Amino acid sequence: MSNGIRCRCPRCTIRGLMGPAVIVTVGVLFLLHEARGDVFDFANTYPFILIVIGAILLASSLAPMTGHSDATAAPPPAVPPAPPDSTPNSMPGQGQ
Repeated sequence: MSNGIRCRCPRCTIRGLMGPAVIVTVGVLFLLHEARGDVFDFANTYPFILIVIGAILLASSLAPMTGHSDATAAPPPAVPPAPPDSTPNSMPGQGQ
């Protein structure tokens, strides 16, 4: 699940529109196919989906990253202290 932190920079905002834009494009293409099947055959209109994806990727790559917050970068894990040695005179690497 998400931790609730979302980046609000223009680049991430535009990239977040990818899914909705593709779904709307597919819906419009299906609607045109149902309304005008003789002109808009869905098998021949798939390049529109590729154009929409390319336009979104181009727009997001040109958008500034001002205010970008990287939510994937987690702080380094805390290292627990080493447990105390039970024998005060033992040296590591030497057997007794």
